Amino acid sequence: MKVDDTGVTASNLYFSEYFGVSSDVLNDYGAFDISVVSDLPLFIDPFLLFNSERDEYQKLHEQIIEYLVFLRDNARPDLDPGLIKAWYRFKEVKENWLGFTLFGNGGRALGDDFARALHASLGSILNDFGNEKITQGSHLEKLSLIKPGVGRDSISDFTTNLIKDYLLEYTQAFARKHIDPSLCDTFSVTRAKFNYQTKSWMTIKYYLPRRGNEFVVLTPSDLLTKDETWINHSDMINTFDHLPGAIEDDSLRGQINAYFMSRMGDKPSAQERAAAAQATIGKFKELIDVYIRQKEDRGDEAAATSTEKTQNTYDTLVAQVRTLIPDLAEKTKFYDKPWSSYDEARARVLDFKNYVENQDGYQLINPSGDTQRLSQEKEVQLFFGLIWCATDFDVNREPNNGRGPVDFKVSYGAKDKSLIEFKLAKSSSLKRNLEKQVEIYEKANGTRSSVKVIICYTEADQSKVARVLTALNLSKEEAVIVIDARNDNKPSASKA
Repeated sequence: MKVDDTGVTASNLYFSEYFGVSSDVLNDYGAFDISVVSDLPLFIDPFLLFNSERDEYQKLHEQIIEYLVFLRDNARPDLDPGLIKAWYRFKEVKENWLGFTLFGNGGRALGDDFARALHASLGSILNDFGNEKITQGSHLEKLSLIKPGVGRDSISDFTTNLIKDYLLEYTQAFARKHIDPSLCDTFSVTRAKFNYQTKSWMTIKYYLPRRGNEFVVLTPSDLLTKDETWINHSDMINTFDHLPGAIEDDSLRGQINAYFMSRMGDKPSAQERAAAAQATIGKFKELIDVYIRQKEDRGDEAAATSTEKTQNTYDTLVAQVRTLIPDLAEKTKFYDKPWSSYDEARARVLDFKNYVENQDGYQLINPSGDTQRLSQEKEVQLFFGLIWCATDFDVNREPNNGRGPVDFKVSYGAKDKSLIEFKLAKSSSLKRNLEKQVEIYEKANGTRSSVKVIICYTEADQSKVARVLTALNLSKEEAVIVIDARNDNKPSASKA
């Protein structure tokens, strides 16, 4: 990412640094210290509003339900397409710097598919929304249980849009008290709050932190989670065995169990059981409310689980990266400028490799050796992308230029372009990827230069990579860089 008129450099990647406030002040306010160069993989979970003891959060959840009830009451089959667009379609609130985008903050909007799914469901399957008899309350997440394609990002984006005014007021209050006025401005924010009298979204002015020509939105940490929301489709399927027994009607319970068994063979695979569970839930919708009620009853676990996940994200993608950058600058030539995009890409990867292997950097992506906490490909990409923040080259994360996304494209003008592709050694597609994938990406991006990076966490990983590279005659290929991120074969650099 080039240093541009926004003033982002290697030393001010995060909100607290960029706007000159203490991270302790931000933490005391309750806000998450977001990156201002790349979205972090956190999401707003509406259940944390529903289950909160704070009145303001419960009112926000009621506000969400009020809007959904409004949509339900107006969910006619012949609803004007213009109203569907106005009421159901939303842009991602990219200014909060949270979500799935893998570099920058330009995520996908809640488009036609989401709008049609919600409109159709409120007019049929969810026509009792707001009047549930089994659950303690109504939940937006119910849509994701009925429509498997509606994931956490859609639920989080919809929630963020419906509480947008609260988040803007929350940020405005912090900006007025703690941020230098030269770093703030007044912005007219569209679709900030819904007016039920005019049945339209209002534009409201707010005093907010400014990054370039855009504003920045803070989010309370206690609304955030990583991975899945507390109520989610995969969890419902995985815990299906606990649902039929909670049906009080003996006759209905028997029908559910009989139908479920009829959908499976004698020795069903895990995939077949999941398909049978999905089919059964589709036929007996009561099971959805039973699942939600069980999650409500265990609601106290939601806050604790989300707090732990959010703190882990802060520890790895904020605190550790903040420590890593000056350490990397001191111990390597990572921030020196090579002479072409390929040289830039390869040199950066080699310096990253040296840091991981010889400067205790393995601890960043392989903390404590716990196999459950090994960084996945996207997390390694985030580490690498966050530290690559002071270069004259144009760096894009996962550009999709025709044949699927690649991890990084590095370019200097139209004629000088190179690609970087990360892969974990344990990946079952490693060999196939090395043979085909990057070559396809090169053609799509109009470049013949690429660097393939393979991360090894174990001795078995290294042995596998050696076999694959030998089989493909790539053992001496300079564009294939293997990074040893094991923590069982190297002493601390301070003791070596």
